[in-house]
Amino acid sequence: MLIATINTIPGKNVEVLGLVQGSTIQSQHLGKDIGAAFKNLIGGELTNYNKMLTEARNIALDRMSEQAKEMGADAIVGVRFASSSIVSESAEIAAYGTAIKYV
Repeated sequence: MLIATINTIPGKNVEVLGLVQGSTIQSQHLGKDIGAAFKNLIGGELTNYNKMLTEARNIALDRMSEQAKEMGADAIVGVRFASSSIVSESAEIAAYGTAIKYV
């Protein structure tokens, strides 16, 4: 399935099926949080959090794609991500877009 941030697929006539979305809430375990706190003192990239957010984005995309497949979509356009903090040391990642079918 094509997943794109653009709002149309050039050269394709499409039928809009509707909004699709996927989300997940992820957190690190206490040991990694303590390590990140020390890293925060000296500066630099928090690689464990980077990995966590990459995994969360992939999960959100997969869930969004599954919803689009259930609708019979060929592609998802206008894809965007949103994030928010739910509780301390956790994050929600949401992916959303418009499911379309080629006609």
